[in-house]
Amino acid sequence: MNPYVKQPGATVMVVDDVPASRYAMGAVLRRAGHDVVPVASAGEALIELDVRLRAGALPDVALVDVGLPDMSGFELCRRVKARPSTAALPVVHFSATAIEAGDRCRGLDAGADAYLTVPAEPKEIQAVVQAAVRRARRRTATEALAHWLTLLSEAIVTVQTARCLGELADAAAAGASRLMGMPAVVFVIGPDGEAHHGTSRNRLALSDADAYQEAARLITRIAGGRGGVHSTVVPAALWPTGLFRPGAQDDAHLVLASAQEGRARVCIATPARAAPPRSGAGPCRHAAAPRGASGHDEPADARRHDVALPVAALPAERLAQATALAAEPLLMYQEERNVALTLQHSFLPLPHRLPDVPGVDLVVRYVPASRQAEIGGDFYAALRTRGGVLTAVGDVVGHSLDAATVMVEIRHALRAYCVEESGPGALAERLDRMLLHYHPEVTATVCLALVDPGSGRVRIANAGHIPPVIVRDGGGAEYVPVDGPLLGLGLDRPGPSELVLGPGDRLLMVTDGLIETRGVDLGTSMEQLRTAAADAPAGLDALCDTLLGRFGCDQEDDIAMLALRLG
Repeated sequence: MNPYVKQPGATVMVVDDVPASRYAMGAVLRRAGHDVVPVASAGEALIELDVRLRAGALPDVALVDVGLPDMSGFELCRRVKARPSTAALPVVHFSATAIEAGDRCRGLDAGADAYLTVPAEPKEIQAVVQAAVRRARRRTATEALAHWLTLLSEAIVTVQTARCLGELADAAAAGASRLMGMPAVVFVIGPDGEAHHGTSRNRLALSDADAYQEAARLITRIAGGRGGVHSTVVPAALWPTGLFRPGAQDDAHLVLASAQEGRARVCIATPARAAPPRSGAGPCRHAAAPRGASGHDEPADARRHDVALPVAALPAERLAQATALAAEPLLMYQEERNVALTLQHSFLPLPHRLPDVPGVDLVVRYVPASRQAEIGGDFYAALRTRGGVLTAVGDVVGHSLDAATVMVEIRHALRAYCVEESGPGALAERLDRMLLHYHPEVTATVCLALVDPGSGRVRIANAGHIPPVIVRDGGGAEYVPVDGPLLGLGLDRPGPSELVLGPGDRLLMVTDGLIETRGVDLGTSMEQLRTAAADAPAGLDALCDTLLGRFGCDQEDDIAMLALRLG
């Protein structure tokens, strides 16, 4: 409500114990278009305020006679101003006898907004009442705006820290619900039409996925190719049933926004029955029926309201705009992540494509990080060489498409090098030199193991990686004591370690994504892994599945595993 525009008639409570005076004051106010609530005492005034407070209909101003019989008008004012629920109510004192400057000062000290000496001219009474109401409404509007801006800033901070599009939609829905005081559903729609939705906590989740898809299609059609921020009201007949309240049909008030690049489109949807009024320069303009993305006219019942984003724009529109801006980098990251995953899945051999070596059983697992985490450069390899089966598990340091690309190069280099050289120590040195030459800013970890199926002899070289675990057939498990510097540092490397695998022994190689947890010492996690491996059921698949079930849920990094056993 604009406090600078002349307001319609107010509700005025007149507190005076003299019936004739109360009638006269009421008559003046009624002629000015105000509603009057006559009250004969301070106690009756407090009771009337309580009743109206419960009904949500407090008067706009109270005119209080100073000389009330049960309590002075000054004390009544103090009590009204001391209660948080009525503190904002403007109080105007009046008196025909207490007319000295000290009386007026006493009234103002009690918290009154003005002081009238009666009898007074009707125009003066009307002007004082209007001024008190105007100041109160301006103060209320300012406090509401400050409250909205506080909620808006909190919502935007939460939105900007979202790690994925689903989390972004949930954060925006929660913020919109707090801002607007009603259930909210938020849609984030990518350029390919894929929609992510989030709901506020004060609505029951709708299990019907088709309803969300139907709403997303409708939003895309309404938005068309328009950029910026605009709003529209969709009648209940066109909006999916139950999206705001289970089983209920509601008109939907939509606030749509897209970033400058136009990649992400955001829609904040709330029930239109209580759509908040616009706080800006004048009413919304009603545009002609818009055209959808297909070029066909939208239904005439979809009423669009163009928004020019005035200085004091509705907070929901600001939130929609901030959500659209926050969605842009998440969409770009999602595309990059999909490319990286495609690279990894393309170049990591599927289980049925692992080398078939008589006397050797191999099992591999690869689990990408949870959707909100970045993709990394984890890999495994199993290659047949002249010296036996060469197995490798490694991780390029970093989380990006670049890390996945370097991972592919390392795997290709390893495949090429092992044609002539199968020794794990020599291969680690060559990979180290390759990284230094082509990617001097990149480091990687890798563990290489060359297994001779005939003798069971295993030679292992380690470059900054978690050492492999030997799970003995007779029970127990231990790490192989082998270490060395990361690839890409150009440092001297110790010679490989050697051991012999007995029949039934299992060699387990993993990346740190399996066990690394923020805030937990890696040594503690490694010991937990060793214990779990020792207690795992027999078999390679059982070993890998047991460890993934124990450690691999919602990890923030990729997981690569390779398990080997001599047949």
